[in-house]
Amino acid sequence: METLGLIFKAFADETRLRIINLLGEGELCVCDLMNVLEMPQSKVSRHLAYLRKAGWIHGHRCGKWMHYALSRELTPFQAKVLDSLTLLLKSHPQAVNDVAVLQTYLETKDGRQCGQAGTDSEE
Repeated sequence: METLGLIFKAFADETRLRIINLLGEGELCVCDLMNVLEMPQSKVSRHLAYLRKAGWIHGHRCGKWMHYALSRELTPFQAKVLDSLTLLLKSHPQAVNDVAVLQTYLETKDGRQCGQAGTDSEE
């Protein structure tokens, strides 16, 4: 039950739901999330750490920056929960807006490396 509680507590925060929604679009750097969510690195990283601890995401270092993606090792239960959550978020106004902002941001980032896209903070 403790693990089950941790799995669901990860979704008990709006920012973590927004991050899960954005990572549904593919791997993202911390700087990408910071720009779309309009939040400081410390806050984004704290939420990413919680999601990682709960097993929803994984990360890897790329230079100075961490890149995150949805976990490839979800349990069958987690996969079903994530599928349901993804379906719900596709019609939620904030989630839809976040994806639109992300797409615009990534187009304007245009291949530039992290740290060159309007922020100099490190992970």
